[in-house]
Amino acid sequence: MKDFAKVGSTQMALLVAGAIIGLIVPVIIAIVWTVKKKEKFTTVLIGAATFLLFALILEKPIQNVLVFPTQMGLPEHAISRFLSAKPFLWALVLALFPGVFEETGRLVAFKTVLKNRKNRETSISHGIGHGGVEVMFLFGLTYITNISYAIMINTGTFSVVVDQVMTQAPDQIDQLYLVADQLANFPVSGLLLAIMERIFAVLFHTGASILVFYACKDKKKFWLYPLAIILHTAMDGVAALNMAGVITLSTAALEIFTAVFGLGIFFGAYLGLYRKDA
Repeated sequence: MKDFAKVGSTQMALLVAGAIIGLIVPVIIAIVWTVKKKEKFTTVLIGAATFLLFALILEKPIQNVLVFPTQMGLPEHAISRFLSAKPFLWALVLALFPGVFEETGRLVAFKTVLKNRKNRETSISHGIGHGGVEVMFLFGLTYITNISYAIMINTGTFSVVVDQVMTQAPDQIDQLYLVADQLANFPVSGLLLAIMERIFAVLFHTGASILVFYACKDKKKFWLYPLAIILHTAMDGVAALNMAGVITLSTAALEIFTAVFGLGIFFGAYLGLYRKDA
């Protein structure tokens, strides 16, 4: 059994800070925004529900069955083998799922439960809810999990997790070892980079919510909905192409792309649509 390096107090403090930021800050932002703009907090909650329903409950299981069947305990099938043999197509499908499902989720929300809320602030409220709950799940809960791993490493009980993974999913054992090594050497820059990445992601989601909001508000602008799908697919597509080995980008290059793209979509939608709807 491999010996795992202890997670130091500095690394543990960074992990706790990450969990607090990921779970509490989105709630604070939502409260400040709704109070300042006198918005209904239910709009934020509907944005959060949109992500939970369309991204986690609908998108991920279908995507995993088609692209990653082994992660669902299923055998490889013709579609997954076909996609695996064609990296570009694999990356496109991987990116298209969140683009279609999440933007369609926004469309459904604005067309149904939010159809009577026509004030422009509704678009940002929904985006804050959608992006905020994603931060809580992908950032906050990840740090909670990492804290649990760190405690287990320091108390010598991490071997239980290793044994379970070795039995149930031996192909993932190397990833578990990597996580343990990363926790022991987790730097301040790692937390800062993760925070910046989530900020740009939330800005993107807010911008996308603005696009789809105006696609629903004005029939002449319905083209903004497919545009949001294309932009979402493009944003996730670069990372997917990098994962597939079709392109090779450094972590810094990927972060710069995410930052530029997220800022561009947000300010494009904000200045081109939101500000003009005063």
